[in-house]
Amino acid sequence: MSAEDLKADPYVAAQPESLPFWLAAERGEFLGKRCMDCAKFHWYPRCLCPFCGSGRTEWTPLSGKGRLYAFSTLRRAQPPYTVAYVELAEGPRMMTRMVDVDPALLRIAMQVQVAFERTGDGRKIPVFRVAAD
Repeated sequence: MSAEDLKADPYVAAQPESLPFWLAAERGEFLGKRCMDCAKFHWYPRCLCPFCGSGRTEWTPLSGKGRLYAFSTLRRAQPPYTVAYVELAEGPRMMTRMVDVDPALLRIAMQVQVAFERTGDGRKIPVFRVAAD
């Protein structure tokens, strides 16, 4: 998806401050926001730091590593899928979806790694899979 396509996407157009995140996702890069005053990372990315209220936040590459904090498999969905909270190595927790894993093998605190998947409307989104050892 091109930068122009992303700008025209209704979701991105409604939140233009998120454009750097979506452009990075298209390149397979995972960005988040970090406060330049208190140095804390926060998820979801937003202009004001939720910890200290500072407006001095910056887009920062994230490692894409984390651990499984909580999960639930929606077995009645077609196809079934697993939603999860992942605690990122940088600290914040984010809601996401687990991919490429049998849900029966998932365990709290297992190491996970970001991957990107294209949605039906064309955007790439971060999802997570079990980290390779």
